Amino acid sequence: MTERVAERPGLKTAGEDAAWNALRERVVISLRPIGAPTSIGFFGLAAASLTLTGLQFGWVPQVEGKHLALVLIGFVFPAQLLTAIFGFLGRDGTAATAMATLALTWLVVGLVLYTSTPGATSPGLGLFLLFAGTAMGLSGLTATLSKLVPAVVFLLASTRFFLTGGYHLTGGTATGRTVLPLGRRGKGKVAVTGSLLEQVKDVTTEPGVREQL
Repeated sequence: MTERVAERPGLKTAGEDAAWNALRERVVISLRPIGAPTSIGFFGLAAASLTLTGLQFGWVPQVEGKHLALVLIGFVFPAQLLTAIFGFLGRDGTAATAMATLALTWLVVGLVLYTSTPGATSPGLGLFLLFAGTAMGLSGLTATLSKLVPAVVFLLASTRFFLTGGYHLTGGTATGRTVLPLGRRGKGKVAVTGSLLEQVKDVTTEPGVREQL
């Protein structure tokens, strides 16, 4: 017994050694391996970005906004929430926090998009997206310490939230007067600077338009 106690630092008596042995017999270590859940989260982010980009760039009509909102609520939100849950279980706190933020952000965007008039902007949603962009930016900066690729993805998502939030706050389309000299002349100049009447005055003579009676 003396030799066993001497081999264990911190155990000074035979009683302590016996207590340690009894405790060791009761301790059970179980492992629960899980796969990396980040991939499905990235798929959800890609789906959200593609659908919203299509809506904002006019690839799909504005009246499809409610359908795209259901995509965000029914696919993107569950996918990224599931990724966040398994990320926390796998002790990947940075990625899990970012995915949870993305999941809840897309849920809010989907709900606002579903209940709003097609094509309308929401200053309240704009403020929330600025917050979400800040949160994703912090997560991206933290992820640069260990995982470069997720960090880049999170920072890109942060940039998108900032841009979309600014759009909702200003309600602008980023269109304005021409600054660079484009050298437009004739009909090309009228198409940009002319009035609506000047732009459509020749419509009646276009092929397929009947003569005035």
